[in-house]
Amino acid sequence: MFTKLEIVSRWIIFTIDICLSLLALLFAVILQHNFIIDKINFIGFYKSVLLVIAVNTLVFYSVKTFAGIVRYTSAQDSFRILFSVILSSLVIFFTNAVIIVGTGSSVVSNVAIVIYTLFSFLMLITYRIIVKYFFMYLKNAKLDKIRVIIYGAGEAGVATKRTFDHDAKVNKTIIAFVDDDLRKVGKTIDGVKILDASQLEHLVVKHEVDEIIFASYTIPPDRKNQVVDVCLEHNVKILNIPSPDVWARGQVTTAQIQNLNIEDLLNRKTIEIDIEGIQNQLKDKRILITGAAGSIGSEIVRQLLKFETGLIILCDQSETALHNIYLELEETHASTNFHAFIGDVKDEKRMEFLFETYKPHYVYHAAAYKHVPLMEDNPAEAIKTNVMGTKMIADKSVKHGVQKFVMISTDKAVNPTNVMGASKRIAEIYVQSLNNSLHHTNHIFSNGLSYINELNTKPITKFITTRFGNVLGSNGSVIPRFKQQIEKGGPVTVTHPEITRYFMTIPEACRLVLEAGCMGKGGEIFVFDMGKSVKIVELAKKMIRLAGLIPNEDIQIAYSGLRPGEKLFEELLNDNENTMPTHHEKIMIGKVREYDFNEVQLQLVKLAGYAITDHTTKVVQQMKVMVPEFKSKNSIFEELDVARQEAPGIPQN
Repeated sequence: MFTKLEIVSRWIIFTIDICLSLLALLFAVILQHNFIIDKINFIGFYKSVLLVIAVNTLVFYSVKTFAGIVRYTSAQDSFRILFSVILSSLVIFFTNAVIIVGTGSSVVSNVAIVIYTLFSFLMLITYRIIVKYFFMYLKNAKLDKIRVIIYGAGEAGVATKRTFDHDAKVNKTIIAFVDDDLRKVGKTIDGVKILDASQLEHLVVKHEVDEIIFASYTIPPDRKNQVVDVCLEHNVKILNIPSPDVWARGQVTTAQIQNLNIEDLLNRKTIEIDIEGIQNQLKDKRILITGAAGSIGSEIVRQLLKFETGLIILCDQSETALHNIYLELEETHASTNFHAFIGDVKDEKRMEFLFETYKPHYVYHAAAYKHVPLMEDNPAEAIKTNVMGTKMIADKSVKHGVQKFVMISTDKAVNPTNVMGASKRIAEIYVQSLNNSLHHTNHIFSNGLSYINELNTKPITKFITTRFGNVLGSNGSVIPRFKQQIEKGGPVTVTHPEITRYFMTIPEACRLVLEAGCMGKGGEIFVFDMGKSVKIVELAKKMIRLAGLIPNEDIQIAYSGLRPGEKLFEELLNDNENTMPTHHEKIMIGKVREYDFNEVQLQLVKLAGYAITDHTTKVVQQMKVMVPEFKSKNSIFEELDVARQEAPGIPQN
């Protein structure tokens, strides 16, 4: 009943404050006369009452002591009341002094003013605290309360507890904080004890905990996974606090403390990159990002904005997606020099205009078709964009003196089993052989044009390839799809019970792209440390349980079978390749096969011809000639592997 009381009018609080200040004055006068009522000068007391009412009405109204909600009294309210009481007492003291000078008699003694000050502050604070704890008692006295442990006894943990305290609609009781910092263990916060996080499983069982809230931003990912496993084993719900900037803006509510996301468990330690080295290379440079509206391209843009670059050119053919990232940048980086350029990497004239107009120093080539089943159905389009589009941008980079060209590739290019992966491998072969031709012979022929003279005055382009696996949260990836299926009530569809994938966060991948681009000397294929592969069915089960549901009871898991071109596991290198370390522990250089550039050019002419005429079978046949390790799986093109006679492939250097 009491928890449903409306918030009391501020004028009632104001009246109570005035009445309590008068009560404090009465106690002060009585105490001054040692509780002997007969000694009190009631005429003088009545005058002092009028003085206190007049002064406190003015001070309390000015300071707004009545503005706070009593049941949510905080330290800030206490300071406001202390300030108002001291100010009120000073005004009374000086007014009384003026009266003494004018009339020769005082309204109230200085001793009474001092005692009044102490009693007034005590009463105004005490009644507020009593009301606050009365409502907290009513809230915690509910029989169906949810028992909660807060993981983290720092500022975020304290703020989390007080957020719940201030929301009468939330039926939770905080039974303990836990923390890995043993210096905090044994202490209390707002009457709640801090316990050792290593004893968490024992505490969960002992106190029959219903929820655990992660209220720290410094918990290592491995530790967080351990805690989650304990919680899932004991059917404990796991919640997470919002990002730090939300707390900083003071906008946090209990609604923002939500279920833990699977991305939080797959995250790894923040990757350190050579900020100074990247800054030195990119300072005042004009930088082109193709595919700038996609998941990877847009994050590369965001990462580049942290450096003192020159003009950033965002190139993409998707109008809506490009417009969205452009609006985002206008809001967050209005002072930065950037330009949105709509264009297709396959359009020779449009790309020539782009390079001629903006003359980029660096190119990050992220434009590509990436969805395996779609490309399996549309091989010609995969070649036009992933191969010929890459060739177009690479050739323009050489012609216009681009210093570095960084290509975004994929682990699906290794021992490809699908058209998409094979198309990316062919793109890798082209840019690597182009780089080797440039730097070994100092010339290149493209589209029948020689750039020998131009290269004498322009920097020779260094081509660098980066290869990594799946990124969390990218458009159309497995995690967003699982979330949608769980929200709809299932089933969650997994292609195969044994399928595994590597995962990396988008910001992590893009930081490594910038680092690799900085360290690259030309011709390298940089392979990123993707950590451990993740079994997709286990990922699905964990996501279901994190949503507070039970796999195969509340949400069914259905196996749909491997999709066309899909394989059970991805690789970052094939059997004939190995890696060399770099100065960055997360980046290796793949020692891959090298190809003769002239032969690659000839083979690409055939491939492009088949793609332009949409001759699907010949497109895939030619891809298999160029990438002999390309073996189709779960695809109609498997018959080409059976029927294909041994082809010579592309001569290797």
